Amino acid sequence: MFRRGFSIPISYSRIRIELAETASLYFFQQRGVRFWSKYKLMQGASNHNLACDKMNGKMGENKMNAVTEKLFQKYPELSGCENDIMAAFAALKQCYENGGKVLLCGNGGSASDCEHIVGELMKGFLLQRPVSAGLREKLRQAAGDDADYIADHLQGALPAISLVSHSALITAFANDVAADMIFAQQVLGYGKPGDVLLGISTSGNSANVLRALQVASALGLSTIGLTGRSGGLMAKHCDVTICVPWDTTIDIQERHLPVYHTLCIMLEEAFFG
Repeated sequence: MFRRGFSIPISYSRIRIELAETASLYFFQQRGVRFWSKYKLMQGASNHNLACDKMNGKMGENKMNAVTEKLFQKYPELSGCENDIMAAFAALKQCYENGGKVLLCGNGGSASDCEHIVGELMKGFLLQRPVSAGLREKLRQAAGDDADYIADHLQGALPAISLVSHSALITAFANDVAADMIFAQQVLGYGKPGDVLLGISTSGNSANVLRALQVASALGLSTIGLTGRSGGLMAKHCDVTICVPWDTTIDIQERHLPVYHTLCIMLEEAFFG
């Protein structure tokens, strides 16, 4: 689900191959209003070949298809979310390519999902992610005989911060200021233009998540929502909203996990594959 009525042509075979590399999700601020500045699906055989070339060494067509097809084979009902999953992947990938980070917020089970996602992004998930030769050499200069041990026990990371983890700040702000503004305050402190805020709410109506999304939009962050069938109020505050087609909390949460696992797998393949 794209904000402000934005839609993309339904062509799943092309979406899988082209969207991650060729659909550019750029945002800019003009007179306080956020616009999509570019969203281009490549057309024609020559452009398609160029897209495949660009993906060499990152995520080839076969790997892309394998990841998404496995998801939809196991959870056929999620196939209707394919465009939004791929758009979320494109936004996250662009964020990391530009040196950004991902902030995450949610409540209850969704808070646990935030922690889970950070665990998959900040260390090896399905891949080992060895550090670069350049970093290993810098460690030799800084750590001497300890360098190889340190380098062998580090893994490449995709920067991500779970906003639900900061118990002292959260309780202080809830007590002293306003509970529904907790995540918004953290977004103000951590968020930079080009970062991504991923808000998780099974109802789509969690007040503290909505406030965070509003502040993120004002600061120039890209916003992604993960929610249930209706989208709730979250849908109008997110650049991309993934609405799994279920209505009860437990059913929605069970489908959120394979969605974000898929996103984490694709990101890992893109940067460390």
